[in-house]
Amino acid sequence: MRDKVGDIIVLGERGAQAIVVPELVEFLEMSLTQVRSVPVKTRPIDWNELRVRQPKKKELTTVEASLRLDAVASAGFGMSRNKMVDLISTGDVRVNWKTAKQASHTLNTGDLVAIRGKGRLEIGDIAITKKERYRINLTRYV
Repeated sequence: MRDKVGDIIVLGERGAQAIVVPELVEFLEMSLTQVRSVPVKTRPIDWNELRVRQPKKKELTTVEASLRLDAVASAGFGMSRNKMVDLISTGDVRVNWKTAKQASHTLNTGDLVAIRGKGRLEIGDIAITKKERYRINLTRYV
């Protein structure tokens, strides 16, 4: 079923919007009449009616000794390196949509780091400082 249902945009008290494959629209319209004990109404909408909120983003710069995942992501998400290593080992961290397997994974410009429940971090420009460390521009999406 996951390959037929895309994003679900929750609108709070005003309901939700779901992106589904076309062949599922009629089925949902006829079959989805309640969620738990709450009665619901479904109807197809046009793409331009989707209420997608723009993600909040924060630009930041960090200087690190290496481009290791644990070092850069801990700075970008504002947590300890040990906590980041724990999140990587439990499979909660993804790099470019694939589960990160090692804290020592080397990041590159354009990589996207996501932590379940914490948001995403995009790796921007990387420059080498006079002391041969890495100055990394980051964009954090929450």
